[in-house]
Amino acid sequence: MERLLVLVRHGQSDWNLKNLFTGWKDPDLTEQGVAEAVEAGKKLKDLKLSFDIAFTSDLTRAQHTLALILEQLGQTGLETLKDQALNERDYGDLTGMNKDEAREKFGEEQVHVWRRSFDVPPPGGESLKMTAERVLPYYHAEILPRVLGGERVIVAAHGNSLRSLVMELEGLTPEQILKRELATGAPIVYRLKEDGSIDSVQDLTD
Repeated sequence: MERLLVLVRHGQSDWNLKNLFTGWKDPDLTEQGVAEAVEAGKKLKDLKLSFDIAFTSDLTRAQHTLALILEQLGQTGLETLKDQALNERDYGDLTGMNKDEAREKFGEEQVHVWRRSFDVPPPGGESLKMTAERVLPYYHAEILPRVLGGERVIVAAHGNSLRSLVMELEGLTPEQILKRELATGAPIVYRLKEDGSIDSVQDLTD
């Protein structure tokens, strides 16, 4: 039985381009982001992959990425479940702020702590630990059972919600996951064993 799980971070968004903390705000993809999503679809098509169900967040940039991928695969009508559990980390008071301006206002060291510590949230926002605490229960309840049941699953989401899944799947420590960068529009193809552990992994980052 094939147990296929593909994770893909959305393509570049307008706020990525402008170097803004995005979080739960809802900008769409840039032209580059659209191209990245189309390329992701082509890479999956080259591997002759298709899917039985898709999961995505409640945010446009992830949904648009997924739609462009599925278009490349000829699967535009695929059943798709959308949930806030897969949303990007909430950056709280930093949301909408330019990252360089945030460093000027709060100091380089403080902004680095908010961005790169595992369990220190920015004011009014979420740490990566808090993000994982909403992503992982959803994964175990809704996504993993589908994969273990033999369905081929694709998840289009965000840098930090996907970091939570990568940390779980690959058994990484908080220190290791903080160093893990997920490129925009770059699928990671996991094949799982019957206990949910990894059988093989293929990172399609250029």
